[in-house]
Amino acid sequence: MKTCRVCKAKFTPRLQMQIACSLECALSLAVSKRGKEEKRALVLERKADKVKKEALKTKRDWIADAQKTFNLWVRMRDAGKPCICCGRQSNGEVYGGDFDAGHYRSRGSAPHLRFDERNVHAQLKQCNRFDAGNAVGYRMGLIARIGLEAVEALESDNAPKHYSIEDLKTLKAVYQVRINQMRRERA
Repeated sequence: MKTCRVCKAKFTPRLQMQIACSLECALSLAVSKRGKEEKRALVLERKADKVKKEALKTKRDWIADAQKTFNLWVRMRDAGKPCICCGRQSNGEVYGGDFDAGHYRSRGSAPHLRFDERNVHAQLKQCNRFDAGNAVGYRMGLIARIGLEAVEALESDNAPKHYSIEDLKTLKAVYQVRINQMRRERA
């Protein structure tokens, strides 16, 4: 007597290698095995597609990826703090979060400071997007947080910085690790 692998019923096999008690059980076993194989193939295909996609990424794409991760880290770092430029807390009404990662010196005018932690702080979307960054309020809030000397050093920093794709990958990985640490600490 053998036990059917599908329904667990006891049966007497007609063939030596028989593992199912009936045709229905054999078909369901075949379908489940095929489903597992298809899932494995799909996972492998997705991994291959991801590798191909990453190979096709331009430097601009890598900058965008690193910026997205960095900005998330900034918002998490400053969670619970008021807006850097107006001092207001969020009112919880904005879809997708109330805060942006606002740059004191903009990415357009100072691209070398786009990943400088002193230059980027949580800023209400209202201030960042609709009040043109509220530069005066931002400067006052920045002086209160990091000090006048650090703000003046930031304002006088004009040394160009060119990021390679490897630099950008490293930046993204570093900030992703920091984000994961913050999530673990908060859980």
